[in-house]
Amino acid sequence: MKKLLLIIIVILIHTTETWAQKYEYKIVTSIESIVPMGLGRSRIIENDEPRDYTAFTSTRTAEGTEKTKMKRSDARIDNMRESTLLNFYSAVGINFSNVASNDAILTSMLNAYAKEGWELAFVSSGVESDAGSNDGNGIFVTRYVFKKIMN
Repeated sequence: MKKLLLIIIVILIHTTETWAQKYEYKIVTSIESIVPMGLGRSRIIENDEPRDYTAFTSTRTAEGTEKTKMKRSDARIDNMRESTLLNFYSAVGINFSNVASNDAILTSMLNAYAKEGWELAFVSSGVESDAGSNDGNGIFVTRYVFKKIMN
């Protein structure tokens, strides 16, 4: 009976520690151009400067809006990492070799973050695609949200 009670206590302590874990998050964005003829730019973008969102947040009330004291230009990040990706389209259409090449580069990035202790929490993507003969523009954007336990 004492052993069973000890096992239950150890399990509860471990479970409580797991619930109390705090995470830090990191977002990495890939932008893959779908502009024909290789005219677009495709990149993986990673920020290297933290920002406190509260410095850029205002409050709205029934009495009026409390303005933020920060300028929009203060939100700009100048220090970032850019990794080159290939464009989805070539002169004749989708270039499947470019898609495979981008997959290899993105896989390398995912593996590198995993080795650093980051866990891929979720992925969000969106497309602004070619809207017809008068629109030769488009991008495929994917946001990778990573998390890891804070030390």
